[in-house]
Amino acid sequence: MSLARPSAVRIASLVPSLTELVAALGLGDRLVARTGWCTHPAEALARVPKVGGTKTVNLAKLRRLAPTHLLVNVDENRRETVEAIRAWGEAAPEILVTHPLAPEGNLALVAQVAAAFADQPGVAAQAEALRGALAKELAATRPEGRPECKVLYLIWHDPWMTVARDTYLSRMLARIGWLTLPATEGGESGADRYPRLAGDEPWLATVERVLLSSEPFAFEARHLAQAQALCPGAEVRRVDGELLSWYGPRAVAGLAYLRALGDDNRLPERA
Repeated sequence: MSLARPSAVRIASLVPSLTELVAALGLGDRLVARTGWCTHPAEALARVPKVGGTKTVNLAKLRRLAPTHLLVNVDENRRETVEAIRAWGEAAPEILVTHPLAPEGNLALVAQVAAAFADQPGVAAQAEALRGALAKELAATRPEGRPECKVLYLIWHDPWMTVARDTYLSRMLARIGWLTLPATEGGESGADRYPRLAGDEPWLATVERVLLSSEPFAFEARHLAQAQALCPGAEVRRVDGELLSWYGPRAVAGLAYLRALGDDNRLPERA
């Protein structure tokens, strides 16, 4: 638990979903730094300085902003970035390292961040409400009674990149019985968690649905045909990557979106 006085708390977040979580806990006015990918909630973040991207942090600017707390994630940020900040010595902020590996991990994530700011007014109540909403959606989103479906979830183009089975995203899809291919695990960290495809893997012929994410690569309508050629027998559609891959408060709407996607597969295409 942080011992900082309420008036002294200055938060930097290098992860979009964690930035949104900070705001959801009522700490938006304590944010002093964010990445360019941190876009929600837009109104609250308009005044917060950007310090580069999740993997390309402007360390000099971040240090000038003098955060007391820094929020990072194992998948989204680089270890060398975190080590460089720790090397600031007494000027280094308290660093919260997060790594939710499944939708149910959101409950522990909210508790972790709330504990770090337990001395801030209203945080405990906001965290309790958010955990309740997450628990409700998790209970309603389960694979029992749903047919299994083999899915290719694409996050990048040229080269094609997808997700390993032990990622948050894959485990999110598994809650409605959608099993991602390839059926491999990538480990706790590293590039193997997001495999590259050659395009001639035999298992591609078994894929039933191809999902083109809206992020980190913004797939467009013109990519549908290319993905269809990759898996000729599959149904191909674009999906909201924020709702399916962001943890924290967005997972509440994300789980509902996932159920709708699995129940009728007739959600409107992204614009």
